[in-house]
Amino acid sequence: MQKNTIILFIIISFITLSAKAQQVDTLKEEKLSCHFQATVITQYKPGFQAKYSGTNSLLTKEETQSTITSTLFAGAKLWKGATVFINPEISGGSGLSSTLGVADATNGEAFRVGSADPKIYLARLFFRQLFALNKNTVYQSSDFNQLAGYIPTKYFAVTVGKIGVADYFDANSYSHDPRTQFMSWGLMDNGAWDYPANTRGYTPSVMLEYVTPKNELRYALSLLPTVANGNDMDWDIGQSNSSTLEFTHHYKAHHGRPGTIRLLSFLETTHMGNYDQSIALNPTAPDITATGKYGNIKYGFGINLEEELTDNMGFFARASWNDGHTETWAFTEVDQSISFGLSSKGTQWKRAGDNTGLAFVTSGISQSHSDYLKDGGEGFMLGDGNLNYGLEHLLEFYYSAEVVKNSIYVSGAYQFVVNPGYNKDRGPANVFSLRVHARI
Repeated sequence: MQKNTIILFIIISFITLSAKAQQVDTLKEEKLSCHFQATVITQYKPGFQAKYSGTNSLLTKEETQSTITSTLFAGAKLWKGATVFINPEISGGSGLSSTLGVADATNGEAFRVGSADPKIYLARLFFRQLFALNKNTVYQSSDFNQLAGYIPTKYFAVTVGKIGVADYFDANSYSHDPRTQFMSWGLMDNGAWDYPANTRGYTPSVMLEYVTPKNELRYALSLLPTVANGNDMDWDIGQSNSSTLEFTHHYKAHHGRPGTIRLLSFLETTHMGNYDQSIALNPTAPDITATGKYGNIKYGFGINLEEELTDNMGFFARASWNDGHTETWAFTEVDQSISFGLSSKGTQWKRAGDNTGLAFVTSGISQSHSDYLKDGGEGFMLGDGNLNYGLEHLLEFYYSAEVVKNSIYVSGAYQFVVNPGYNKDRGPANVFSLRVHARI
């Protein structure tokens, strides 16, 4: 990972110098916007015990792996309410065991791609038109893919292009960004939401939004990859597509502090296989790809809650479920999941830019999915060759320290994984992480 280290050093130097030169104008109306982020995560896993291992197992040996991502966020205002954004991105490295063997994978920045060498690609390119529905406005600050300026408090918006669907759905103030918060896949999103994306997390979509101060409603129609967790998208949208619908309500809790609840549902159909049919076709070595056909569907639901407890601390919880009959297509092999945790700012110990969190997630799979893995079947993440089924549990603690104000953060994290890959014959596993995140 020497290349990654050199790249990160150059990026951090650029960001530090730019941050010092930047003058903040809290009332400016931006016509052009340019931001930058770079994140390096190094994870270490000591060896652990297992009765057996398969092709897609978490390796039992001691292991260290690193990932790097770096993104340019450029945007421009076209006319009233209209903006366009482009995000070239570079990523490289590998997750532990090539991001195999743990459903609630430990590094949210790790992608399942063939080469560990850094590669440049187009992450996002989209157009957004906002239509005001009232005359009241609120100021929004400059941020990633967000121009500083006044926007109406009530509006309708249309977004078209290549986006990260999770940028807009299943958001949570305390647990949604593996670059700054919890790193586990099961904590950054609802695990059973098979959110549409290529292997790097992006997909062409059309999204509609209706937003008021108290309520928000979003719908997205998105493309799916041609194969499970693939990088090429299936453009036959009549036979392969994903619909995501979410309702958001902002409220005041009984203690007078703000809270938000989000209700999510999804439906996807594509050339996916069926677990029971795969077992019936070959009981001793089922292959999910052998039963793939257009017309098969997967659907599910999720709930997402966050509440501010004090000026410095917040609570979050999520729960999700999908039908579990057809194969996981885009995110991770989870059919049911519950997570909750706490996040706190460092204000109490005079480190206002620091942040820390403690969270727990427990995940499971359907009976059909479990039988498929027990009979030796493989998904794109799991496959130990056998299975002594048990719920997978992951506990995560992290501390993020602000090194350069609003620019550079260094985090340490610990994760404890029980029954990795839902297998009581394997583990537990310990994972230690060091993360460096730079932004401007």
